[in-house]
Amino acid sequence: MKVKSLFLALALGVCSAPAASGQQTGGSSAPPPQVSNAAANVGSSSSGSSFDGMGIKKYLLGPGDVLDLRVFNEPQFNGALVVDDEGKIEVPFVDVPILAQCRTDREIRKEITDALAKYIKRPQVSLRVSEMRSRPPATVFGAVRSPARVDMRKRTKLLEVLAVAGSVTEQASGDIQIFHTAPLMCPEPEDAVQLAAEKKSGTDALAVPYSTYKILDVRAGKEAANPYVRPGDIIVVQEAYPIYVTGAVVAPNSLYLRENLSLSRAIAQVGGARKGAKTDKGRIVRTKPGGELE
Repeated sequence: MKVKSLFLALALGVCSAPAASGQQTGGSSAPPPQVSNAAANVGSSSSGSSFDGMGIKKYLLGPGDVLDLRVFNEPQFNGALVVDDEGKIEVPFVDVPILAQCRTDREIRKEITDALAKYIKRPQVSLRVSEMRSRPPATVFGAVRSPARVDMRKRTKLLEVLAVAGSVTEQASGDIQIFHTAPLMCPEPEDAVQLAAEKKSGTDALAVPYSTYKILDVRAGKEAANPYVRPGDIIVVQEAYPIYVTGAVVAPNSLYLRENLSLSRAIAQVGGARKGAKTDKGRIVRTKPGGELE
């Protein structure tokens, strides 16, 4: 998250600062700064920009999901079964609730068939998932082209979520934060590394855990930077702070402050120093917390 506000002005009395050593990444030209309200736009984004359940091969049930039960020639058993907060369902005339959480409808159908066999000879049971409510959508906003809510009915990786949001914009600072608003319901073996890498916001035990990833690592295809996104996750693509290069430069302009942006590179991106500029008169102005300049 943006920890503090940063204002940086480079005023050259007449010239460019001495060249610095080679840089890895830098800022790019940017339009005049505008107030971003991406988070507010999330609510207006259509949930149609989701995966529409495509690719769901093994849906594991959770609290809130609804199953449709049908027993051939036995209508007294027919009806909707809702998975309760404890992850269980109650079947008519079956004394003991059946555990449904983190199981598939096929596994549960077999257990219901065995339970009904006490009352019916060779019961023919049909069971299907009629409503998938246990997995809230993930939300992505910040420096992306289309803030969105992304359907989480199938296991989805960070790169897929960013693709749904139209990828990152030039305003991206280089960091992506994923806040985990709910515990992982049905963890799988490959989730162990991701769970171990979670951090807490401060020392508060009730703080929302989060993970941080580098955009460059995601683009490079590094597996560790492309984790599975959980239902209910909030993904924030951090926006870069604007800086302003003014004074005796060819084209005074605003830039985005990206990682490893140096003074010499910033000056170069606005066309360099004008002829006759005094290289020893460069000045950097920052704002302290509270708005005071230093």
